[in-house]
Amino acid sequence: MNIEIGKIDFAKGNGLVPAVVQDADTGKVLMLGYMNRESLEKTLQDEKVTFFSRSRQRLWQKGERSGNFLRLVDIRSDCDHDTLLVLARPRGPVCHTGTDTCWAEANRHVNFLGHLERTIHSRKGGDPHISYTAQLFARGLNKIAQKVGEEAVEMIIEAKDDNETLFLNEAADLMYHYLVLLAAKGYQLEDVVKVLEERHR
Repeated sequence: MNIEIGKIDFAKGNGLVPAVVQDADTGKVLMLGYMNRESLEKTLQDEKVTFFSRSRQRLWQKGERSGNFLRLVDIRSDCDHDTLLVLARPRGPVCHTGTDTCWAEANRHVNFLGHLERTIHSRKGGDPHISYTAQLFARGLNKIAQKVGEEAVEMIIEAKDDNETLFLNEAADLMYHYLVLLAAKGYQLEDVVKVLEERHR
């Protein structure tokens, strides 16, 4: 975790610091809570986000009644060390009203390619009998590269016709297998974007 508890300035807020909770996968801001030193320590220990409830004057683990826990991914402090950014994965709706966020927003992947890429990377070493992506990794780099070539040819063929559905499906197949190839080589789409940014200057 990117956090040093000793550096957090709890004194400024009479023992409490604001904790902004953000979905680690979608980037959506989910809620705002408050933490004291004890709740921060418990969050790090249990890897479930725990706050200090100002109304109940006690520790409060999100989801202790509903079961909609916030699984901790990381915690970061701001430049003044008096506010926390909590990256978590929600299990169910976050707000007590039943909405995804406390601002009644839908929590979905704005950057689906990023989500897809993370899913692909998570399949490395997985069971090839239950995951096509894991099967591709198990077959090795040469087979993955060959598959990218096949999908590229199929997309080119469909580009010469006027069937929008077939063309877009082949384009999606190519994009998916391209991301698998990047992952097999140990790279991410971000590495390619950096090259494009350099060329754009």
